[in-house]
Amino acid sequence: MADEIINRVANSKLVTIDLEDFYPKGKRALFDIKDWLFEGFVLREKDFRTQVSEFNWSKYQDNYVALTCSTDAIIPGWAYMLLSIHLESYAKKIIVGDLEQLETSIYQDIINNLDVKEFKDKPIIVKGCSNKPVPQNAYIMLSNKLKSVAKSIMYGEACSSVPLYKKK
Repeated sequence: MADEIINRVANSKLVTIDLEDFYPKGKRALFDIKDWLFEGFVLREKDFRTQVSEFNWSKYQDNYVALTCSTDAIIPGWAYMLLSIHLESYAKKIIVGDLEQLETSIYQDIINNLDVKEFKDKPIIVKGCSNKPVPQNAYIMLSNKLKSVAKSIMYGEACSSVPLYKKK
């Protein structure tokens, strides 16, 4: 049995982390307030408040919502606050920004709450390819968090990883 193939990767202490595994279920929605503005540019408080109070917010049940205005209108801070107050009982998370900022914010929460004790003094590979929209910022946040405990951090796959960090 001298020619027996041994899978050294499977037998190693190498730990693979796939950020896609942490991707939370729930629809992502972009809520653009431009249609609630006079001519798409002017926020009239009375009209805006009427639209907010009459809107069916339940359609955002269990959604992650990014509030935005796609025109160059100057939107006062209270407008987004008012929208979030009405959305809060339906949405899982609400931010002001685009969908990529929303994903970054979602992953920031996940990574901040990640218990990294199990990765202490272990070589880590952060899997790079994903089918879900994992934001680049999530990889940065994860590597910074892992650096305090990991023996080493690599990126990619076990067969072709790129070394990023090695504890001295």
